[in-house]
Order: sequence, then structure tokens, then C-alpha cells
Amino acid sequence: MAAHPAYETIKLEIGPDKVGIITMNRPEALNAMTTQMMRELRDCFMQFYIDPNQVACLVITGSGDRGFCTGADLKERRGMTDETWRQQHAVVEQIGRAMMDCPVPIIAAVNGHAYAGGLEIALACDFVYAAEHARFALTEVTLGIMPGLMGTQNLPRAVGVRRAKEIILTGAPFTAIDGLAWGMVNKVVPGPELMGEVLAVARRIAGNAPVSVRQAKKSMDRASDLGRADGYAYEIEAYNRTVVTEDRQEGINAFNEKRKPVYKGQ
Repeated sequence: MAAHPAYETIKLEIGPDKVGIITMNRPEALNAMTTQMMRELRDCFMQFYIDPNQVACLVITGSGDRGFCTGADLKERRGMTDETWRQQHAVVEQIGRAMMDCPVPIIAAVNGHAYAGGLEIALACDFVYAAEHARFALTEVTLGIMPGLMGTQNLPRAVGVRRAKEIILTGAPFTAIDGLAWGMVNKVVPGPELMGEVLAVARRIAGNAPVSVRQAKKSMDRASDLGRADGYAYEIEAYNRTVVTEDRQEGINAFNEKRKPVYKGQ
């Protein structure tokens, strides 16, 4: 697996299976985000918008086994002026948009505490696997602010408006099992098994036709934003993009020839 050395606070590794692993790498601070980490996460996700063929699936996790990400580093924020805070948050907003615009699937492997902006990063992913010991919270209202990395948009879509209001307005933590029961977490596994489980599903996604996966993701992302008729019209436009690909012919040929398809993403 090739590591990309351009970053200091995160790690990016891309394997021959075209699965990319992004690791938030400040374990001594439970992977809390400094301004530098915010910029690096933004830049990392933006590169896949520019060139989606680098990877076929992404996984984001935290370094160590105690923290996925605990949001913004509050030590760095102490004494921060209003203007500096606003500028820092503009970078956070760019992370949210870069994740929303990322054409390839993103899986969150939540290996520990996912609080505040850390939970919002997990919610911005396409789905979430969590370790049994993971804990979640959106604590912003207890700190004089509110969620600002799409939390008030993505959490209601994951758990429903009433549950989201309870989570956000109390700021109270909840468990991985709670997250599973509420539909926010797809699967809960013992901590040592987390990355193995996530990489297995990531590799399965990466083995499918890349254009098909990207078009299907894009269409599903519109499902809760559009009326059903408009959503279906969008789906058909996305579908037609797959018909003209070599991969569409390869998929049918491989099925009929009883072999594994070799997809090229074109």
C-alpha cells in the first residue's frame, strides 16, 4: 500500500485494490482537528473530486484505538478572535462540501470517540461501521455554538428529525449500539476486527464497475432532496451514463463467460 507523504496531520494510503485509507493522525489528542488538519482533510477529499480514478472506495478512520476524531482542537481555539474563528470555520465548511462532492464512496471506520465535528465527518460519509467501544455525541450546544459541519442536515437524514433533535439539543453522548438501533451506524464489530470488516466491504465496492458505483452514489444522494419523479428522472440520466461504457459490456460478457470481470472505469 503506497503512502502519500504530502500531509503532516493525516495519512493517505492507496492500495493496489484502489481502496484509499485516510487516517486522522493526532492520537495524542484523540485526533482532534487543528486548523492544519482541517486544511489537509479538505485538500485530501478535493483531490478525488479532481481525479476520481485514483481510488474506487475511500475509508476514513482515526489513529489509535481511543479516538476517531473529537472535533476541533479546543486548545487551539482558546482565545481565538471572532474573525480567526470564522476563517477557521470556513475551512470546515469546505471539508463538508468536499466530502459531499466526493464522487467515490466513503466509509467511516469509527474506532473510538466521534464527538462534535468528528461525528459530523462520520455522518458526511456514505455509511458507518463502528467499534463496540465507540462513543458518539454532537456536543456543540454545550460549548456555546451549534453543529456546523452539516450535522443538522446529515443527522436528521440518518436517524429522523425527532431523534436528531434529542441528540443535538441535549449534547448527550450515545453508544455504538444506540447508533446501530437508530440507523446511523450500519454495523458494530469488536474493535480489533473493525478495519478488517471495513476493508472487506470497501474492496467489494472497489471490485464493482467504477462508473456504475459513482453514478449510483450520485443518484442516491439526490433521493432525499428531490421529489420522487424528479429523482427518477435524475436516476435515468445517471443510468444512461453507464450504458455507453466498456465496463457495461465487460460486466455482461464476464457473467456469460462465468469469470470475474476486469473493470477499467471507462
